[in-house]
Amino acid sequence: MTYIAHIRDKDWAIQTVIVHLLEVSRASGRAGAKMDVKHLAELAGLLHDMGKFTDEFKNYIQLAVAQSDQAPRRGSVDHSTAGGRLLHQRYGGPDQKVPSRMTAEWLANCIVSHHQGLRDYVSPDRESPYLKRVQNNDLPHYEQAKQQFHQHVTTEELDHLFAKAIEEWKNFYRKAKHHGLPLITGSLMTKYIFSCLIDADRSNTREFEENEPPAEVPDYKPFFQKSYDALMNHLHQISLNSDSTNPIQALRQEMSDHCEQFAFRESGIYSLSIPTGGGKTLASMRYALRHALEHGKQRIIYVVPYTTIIEQNAAEIRRILLGEDDEEGMILEHHSNVVDNQDDERQDDEDGERYDMKRKQLKLARDHWDRPIIFTTMVQFLNTFYAKGTRNVRRLHQLSNAVIVFDEVQSVPVYCISLFNEALNFLHIFGKSSLLLCTATQPALHEVPQKLQLSNDGEIVSDLRNVGDAFRRVDIHDLTSQAPAGWVAEELAAFVQEQMDKVDSVLVILNTKSAVCKLYRELNESAWVEAENIRLVHLSTNMCAAHRKEMLAGLIAGLKDGERVICVSTQLIEAGVDISFQCVIRSLAGLDSIAQAAGRCNRHREVPLRDVYIIRSADENLKHLREIKLGAEMTERVLREFGDDPEAFGGSLLSAEAMTCYFRYYYHGIGEKVHYPVPKLEQNLFDLMNRNAYNIDGYKLKHGHVPELVNKSAIATVEKYFEVITLKATPVIVPYDEIGRGLIADLNGQLGPGDLSDLLRQAQQYTVNVYEHEMKILSQNDEIISLLNGQAFALRDTAYSKKFGMHLEGNGEWESLVF
Repeated sequence: MTYIAHIRDKDWAIQTVIVHLLEVSRASGRAGAKMDVKHLAELAGLLHDMGKFTDEFKNYIQLAVAQSDQAPRRGSVDHSTAGGRLLHQRYGGPDQKVPSRMTAEWLANCIVSHHQGLRDYVSPDRESPYLKRVQNNDLPHYEQAKQQFHQHVTTEELDHLFAKAIEEWKNFYRKAKHHGLPLITGSLMTKYIFSCLIDADRSNTREFEENEPPAEVPDYKPFFQKSYDALMNHLHQISLNSDSTNPIQALRQEMSDHCEQFAFRESGIYSLSIPTGGGKTLASMRYALRHALEHGKQRIIYVVPYTTIIEQNAAEIRRILLGEDDEEGMILEHHSNVVDNQDDERQDDEDGERYDMKRKQLKLARDHWDRPIIFTTMVQFLNTFYAKGTRNVRRLHQLSNAVIVFDEVQSVPVYCISLFNEALNFLHIFGKSSLLLCTATQPALHEVPQKLQLSNDGEIVSDLRNVGDAFRRVDIHDLTSQAPAGWVAEELAAFVQEQMDKVDSVLVILNTKSAVCKLYRELNESAWVEAENIRLVHLSTNMCAAHRKEMLAGLIAGLKDGERVICVSTQLIEAGVDISFQCVIRSLAGLDSIAQAAGRCNRHREVPLRDVYIIRSADENLKHLREIKLGAEMTERVLREFGDDPEAFGGSLLSAEAMTCYFRYYYHGIGEKVHYPVPKLEQNLFDLMNRNAYNIDGYKLKHGHVPELVNKSAIATVEKYFEVITLKATPVIVPYDEIGRGLIADLNGQLGPGDLSDLLRQAQQYTVNVYEHEMKILSQNDEIISLLNGQAFALRDTAYSKKFGMHLEGNGEWESLVF
């Protein structure tokens, strides 16, 4: 009898179960080999759909396709538990040795969870969802599935493959012990294997659906060589065209050369502490390309703190490496997940939903980081390891054997530090990846409880103090004591006017969008701004990436042409934006943020020194911005000490001594918050994914014995509570320009899987993150359009303007869309 894995929608062609299992096993093992877990990943692929070897599933899938109007409930036939149960029963029982049990538990969890997300081994409710799944689920056709599976894979063949998997686990354990890594490392390896399985399964399903052959692993070395040559030619042209007497340009060249030399070193975790304006984007890319060529890395991933700066960095690199001719999409920008993650959230198998074409298309959308150069955000990087939804973890295996550059690494949220450090240690020690931490304000991640294992002599800039002195371009003025309660918008506007009497351009950076909007409105209504023909610009994350890109391009061009300019912005302009103002005003925040703001002043040392002012804003509510509030408090402490003894800080608030002092206070102030506490559970996410001791004790109290498991982490609970940005937001596509409106119209039509994937990639440039309270107001005002059966959302024209981007007043400047 032929057992069916999938039926193609277009022509009802059949993919058999054994063909699907073998192809997924091969692809999963290939991904696993990058981290020396080839056989572990192969086994996961080989058994993941074993439950489809039943008459029950065959009838189910045929009915789902042939009678779509009366399709059975999605998930009403459990096909994912059987393979996990087979492994757990045969190799994971309490009579087995620890390596066998550990291996079986890793793989069985991956298999039973491959449609919904990994299970807790021990959960906060003192149960074991994993054991319940592999032991207690009612599987009336389990014996048939097992018998049919062994028609293709004998028990001897399975035992032989499992023995190889055990050896891989033993090698993992020895290496983890040698490096003194915590138990969370095992949870991360489980997730890595899960990633291999998920990507192989989703990709094979898509390839069958689109009638494509299995994809081969591309060789990107020729692309890296071509890109390296293009970058070196660009740097040579800069050298020829620059002023040879400019010390800044000479220092940039010197540090770029250091990056080239450093790239020949072995893979490691290194730091690049180039001062702001020192050319670290190109210097770090030079390191990445040279290192990828020398050490055979598969891709380069550039991680930035905010979506707001991806487009600028990616555009610059694309222009230099490819001359803007990137028809093959070799440089990928991944901003945010446009499609809501609810499709992948953990649900019971009997979720009551029918087969739905739109859901299937979403599952097949190719968003798995399969390009040689990727620009993404810190949010997406951390989501790959810790967030819920199979769409996130699917990308994880692409992080192995890579060069990963972290721009402005000090922006890692404080509560994510332990999880971030362990992810990096894992990628370096097991994934053979090289990690480069770039910032002018290194955050001392090796001094927190879960230390980042930096490589020895790992700082590329060898003489930090002298380099910092050479790059000095501003004087910092502390005005926070002049108005302890802060300046209101009217007072701050008056101070801006004072500065514009002395200079031609001022940048004001405030901590909240509402404060930015309030000051902008105050300045916009000031007669002197119009009378003096001053260009006034508003920037915030209420604007989509395409909108910000256009605004920044106009702003930069205006500054170069000598226009008089005032820009009022949130902190989005602080990182990765190559722009220079004659004066900067920064609302009190962390010293690292103040240093970044200072980097937007006199950036190329047009004159010896310019002024940067630290002020207080009375219009900011930092109640929900805990990190900014804490950073501001620690900066105040440094400011007081600097006022008493400037020489202790090398005479500069931007010195390495000042920054070290700031981070020491900062980390002391946050204490255990680095482990990501969850008040509702009275536990933290690091412990849940590590020893999980509290819940193990609870399980013992409830059941009278510890669970018969070697693994005891609560992976699913971590995923449930993990959010890089704790204020919940929904990505919404906005109708900025004709392209944005066209995307919304197209996504509202009939699409094939490939079309949907391409449109979702394009839509990343046209999304804004809308918080819960904003979403509620917009929905009440009928400003939200539901797309793809509620899986994505768009904004009506009336809630988006060219001046402010998204707004809640409902008085947009463009006509409404008509479908």
